[in-house]
Amino acid sequence: MKILIAYDGSDCAEAALDDLQRAGLPRKAEALVVSVAEAWMLPPPSAYEIVVQAREVHVPADLKRVYAQHSPALTEAQVLAKSAADRLRANFPEWKVSAFGTLGSPASELVAKADEWLPDLIVVGSHGRSTFGRLVLGSVSQRVLTESQGSVRIARGRVEEPDAPVRIVIGIDGSPASETAVRAVASRSWPPKSEVLVVAVSDPLTPTLIGRVIPMVGRAVDESNRADSAWLHQILSNAEQELQTTDLKVSKELREGEPKRVLVDVAEEWRADSIFMGSVGFSNRLERFVLGSVSAAVAARAHCSVEVTRVLKAPGDTKNE
Repeated sequence: MKILIAYDGSDCAEAALDDLQRAGLPRKAEALVVSVAEAWMLPPPSAYEIVVQAREVHVPADLKRVYAQHSPALTEAQVLAKSAADRLRANFPEWKVSAFGTLGSPASELVAKADEWLPDLIVVGSHGRSTFGRLVLGSVSQRVLTESQGSVRIARGRVEEPDAPVRIVIGIDGSPASETAVRAVASRSWPPKSEVLVVAVSDPLTPTLIGRVIPMVGRAVDESNRADSAWLHQILSNAEQELQTTDLKVSKELREGEPKRVLVDVAEEWRADSIFMGSVGFSNRLERFVLGSVSAAVAARAHCSVEVTRVLKAPGDTKNE
């Protein structure tokens, strides 16, 4: 398994490192820690620096890159990445861990590195802090979640007892992406006595005022709602059956309402450590900028970690949209 971990030294980034111990990750894995210094905060070069560094370039456009390579900000990013990598090696002795520091827009650099390295999972803290210490309200984590091709874990919370049982909520809707979320949980190594609650959310049809006074319309709506309910019960049973091959204690629940709100409420009521859910992957870059999905809304609102698993689509495949 290949895991890319974003780290900026903030409390949320520290929490993300701690959260990995509660993510059921394999004993052996390859991890890459990436720290990004914001390039727009670099001080302007002096005249001497411009003359000296101009000798290293062939075209003027390269001068900015050469200056950045010599900047203290890049050194700081490299030091941050190395310190996080050292922590990971201590927590996961059998992992192969490397560190990478760079300059630029944090979200853009993380997505670009993920496109290049092709990790199975990207891990980011729920928030980061800017150079001035101001809380960035999820801008980096939300962009990584929205624009990354693969699975993303938005990590929250510190771990007091790493070996304590874990409580997991899986949101399913019968799609291939949600089946991937079930498989991801089933394939992980969880502490003894860990529990999983599989949740499907029904949003029943309601006839209009005219529809309520026309018996045929009312019957059609009732039949549709019953069929949907039966189908959701079936996919819950299928997920339960797959998870029962693990050591997890499995339960299931069908609820009514708006999925993005229901899943957050269930996770809070159940005191879950994490929510797993699926999201369709991207066949081209334009699709990355579609906002407002259920997974993004849950990741923004949940009190716990949220892992969004993705099925990458082949070009031209629209059946999962």
